[in-house]
Amino acid sequence: QVQLVESGGGLVQPGGSLRLSCATSGSIFSINAMRWYRQAPGKQRELVAAITSGGSTNYATSVKGRFTISRDNAKNTVYLQMNSLKAEDTAVYYCNLDLRVTRTAPILYNNWGQGTQVTVSS
Repeated sequence: QVQLVESGGGLVQPGGSLRLSCATSGSIFSINAMRWYRQAPGKQRELVAAITSGGSTNYATSVKGRFTISRDNAKNTVYLQMNSLKAEDTAVYYCNLDLRVTRTAPILYNNWGQGTQVTVSS
């Protein structure tokens, strides 16, 4: 069974930086898209950033220019570098990815981690 574990969250002052990581465990043949979502209290979960297996990225308008998503295919890990953090970035951040457990297995979509809390406050 594949598990995703996020880390790197915490409390940071406005203007500060954090780097989130999402590590995987279990048998994985390949990972397609990798994504970061976030959910603030009382709000819907929103897509923050995504990266394809080829390295193409896209970002929510609210984080463009401040956040950078990257992946290490050898480690099956995805990262989110967050700079110039604002109070409105406060949320639980979740990684989400699509994967195959074997070469011939169907793609398993929308695998979620448990989330990591990011709080931006002075």
